[in-house]
Amino acid sequence: MEINKLLNIVFPPLLIIALVFILPPFLVFKLLCSIQRFVYKENVAGKVVLITGASSGIGEHLAYEYARRGARLALVARRTDRLQKVAERARQMGSPDVIVITADVSKVEDCKRFVDKTVNHFGQLDHLVNNAGVGAVQSFKVTNNISDFVPVMDTNFWGSVYGTHFAVPHLRKRRGKMIVMSSASAWLGLPKTSFYAASKAAQIGFYESLRIEVGPEIGITIVTPGFVESEMTRSNQQRKGKLQFLGNEPADVCAKAIVESTCRGDMYLTEPFWVRPLYLLKVLCPEIWDWACQLLLVHRRRTGDKKA
Repeated sequence: MEINKLLNIVFPPLLIIALVFILPPFLVFKLLCSIQRFVYKENVAGKVVLITGASSGIGEHLAYEYARRGARLALVARRTDRLQKVAERARQMGSPDVIVITADVSKVEDCKRFVDKTVNHFGQLDHLVNNAGVGAVQSFKVTNNISDFVPVMDTNFWGSVYGTHFAVPHLRKRRGKMIVMSSASAWLGLPKTSFYAASKAAQIGFYESLRIEVGPEIGITIVTPGFVESEMTRSNQQRKGKLQFLGNEPADVCAKAIVESTCRGDMYLTEPFWVRPLYLLKVLCPEIWDWACQLLLVHRRRTGDKKA
């Protein structure tokens, strides 16, 4: 108890002193490292990339972006017909070899199968893209059956963990990389996205811890997309949970930024760029952020519903 009291007194001034003297040289060092990563970024030509949720949206355009760079692809999703079309276009864009695997990431046996099939076919695995996910937009106070949202966690969280579990040994051999498609909702706290945000926040917590465990053998880039065009954001239900008046970044633009960031070895990426300052606003001024969300996303919607 006495130690805790002592730490409460001593630690804050020590932290301030550390920030004043350590932060400036650290920022310079970080800038130099960023320049080095930009100049010597990874060339993925001929490397093997496994992408889940590759049948549409960001996952589809990630396949095209990797294809342009000459990567070999394993595309995973539940819709075989859509995957075949994406695979054909990826071949036309420059991928020397593309395989299609129909699977459901929420099933552990499917995840083992698509990792094994990828390694058996190509003999290696260099990048794992955990992109598959489902949306869920509903106010918690009107939720009647909470078990209806179990699939959200099964797909968004466990669907990434299962594939990662089976892929890590192969990625370690190649000193490979992982992309984790989380969401800005994990830290923005938008209304009616509580279940979705929780699943994405769980992702971030898991992969931040895992990055320390497996680094530097495996690089992990955590992506938190904000407002990006996809099937989720196009659906009427999902639009209710978004800032409709703000427009979405095209999925191909987001995909290019993600691959660039991963090849540089970045730890985090948020797209589009203007979403990034919102994190600082939420951390530094949480009261203002909550007030703005209530005004723009709760009261504004109620007013619109009454007029309708």
